[in-house]
Amino acid sequence: MGYADLSTVDLTALKVELEDELSLHRAHDLTLNMARGKPSAAQLDLSTDMLTVLKGPDDCFAESGLDCRNYGGLEGIDEARRLMAILLDDKMENVIVGGNSSLTLMYSAIGRFYDFGARGSKPWHRYDKVKWLCPVPGYDRHFAITESFGFENIPVPMNEDGPDMDVVERLAASDACIKGIWCVPKYSNPGGVTYSDEVVRRLGFLRCAAHDFRIFWDNAYSVHHLYDEPEQQDQLLDIAEVCKASGNPNRYVKFASTSKVTVAGAGIAAMASSPDNIAEIKERMSIATIGGDKLNQLRHARFLKDGDALAAHMSKHAAILRPKFELVEKKLSEGLAGVGGCSWSHPRGGYFVLFNAPNGTAKRIVQLARQTGVVLTSAGATWPGGNDPKDSDIRIAPSLPPIEELDVALDVFCGCVKLAYAESLLIDRLTH
Repeated sequence: MGYADLSTVDLTALKVELEDELSLHRAHDLTLNMARGKPSAAQLDLSTDMLTVLKGPDDCFAESGLDCRNYGGLEGIDEARRLMAILLDDKMENVIVGGNSSLTLMYSAIGRFYDFGARGSKPWHRYDKVKWLCPVPGYDRHFAITESFGFENIPVPMNEDGPDMDVVERLAASDACIKGIWCVPKYSNPGGVTYSDEVVRRLGFLRCAAHDFRIFWDNAYSVHHLYDEPEQQDQLLDIAEVCKASGNPNRYVKFASTSKVTVAGAGIAAMASSPDNIAEIKERMSIATIGGDKLNQLRHARFLKDGDALAAHMSKHAAILRPKFELVEKKLSEGLAGVGGCSWSHPRGGYFVLFNAPNGTAKRIVQLARQTGVVLTSAGATWPGGNDPKDSDIRIAPSLPPIEELDVALDVFCGCVKLAYAESLLIDRLTH
């Protein structure tokens, strides 16, 4: 029996009890944060040795002989390109290494298409309206990029194996103003979904009214497994190979970074695409920069070395993160047993748990949590414009807090869910 089955008298008494419980938490002046997917200090410490991996002036040369302290190397040094090719599931020659942020690379890519068009096509700023497909729940910073350029963000439902391709196919084929789609194909933010082979194939073979349609393939969590199970290590079907097979070799641009692999504020980011796209990107980039931070690229390449070293390093991350995600599962299962009306994801990798609150309560839950000293991502952030039509989705980010603080924060969260749901049911009964 859930809360919806309680009598009004019992529900009212329960509401008072829940308010008292949250008041006790408020008395402790909590300052707990589950708002963003930041690595914890323990995770950042895993890369401390990278800071001293270069021993002096004679150790600052790339394998090509390039002095990494000087100008040059627009596409990045070869050893960094090889490293990032692992994250991007691509060939080194198709990779450009940029600064520390893949988000910056995505923003710049949109800007190039907006200003100059894609491979000789009409620049997007010349259209009366540009539209973009946004799988939801999704990543708020993706949506903010296309929104900032004035694009119309169109929500597309996410299924358990990726975007609803029936909807994607219908929309892309019907409107030449739809120029692309955001994709986080492995352990998606925030639902933890990994795209199936069928979804990847349908994206590559998509019939588009716009000949310059682009798939922005943000594989941010490609190596962020929580468990060492063999099936978790399987590669996604390569969107590049699918696009090539479909006769659309220039349709995709891949992105990745080491922000959650080494140090979040000083990692390296990269993109990969077809040879024709890469040539065009380099031509445009050469006007804006002479090259990225090659010393940082060299540090990363020396520290992470190869695929085996990268996998070993990520296992250390998993050992820190796994207990936190398991605690989320335990706390939600126990704390919300018998409540009803809510559910959550059970990710095997990535950085988030997607919580589906009872409809109409997500904003109130976030408000109650903030009043009690627990900061969550704003309700609705997983939808373009922050407009969640059901007011249901909440992104839980358990990575940053120490596990002792996370334990308390989850108790508060469960209390807020229960109180918000009780309030909602009582209001509904009074107004109907």
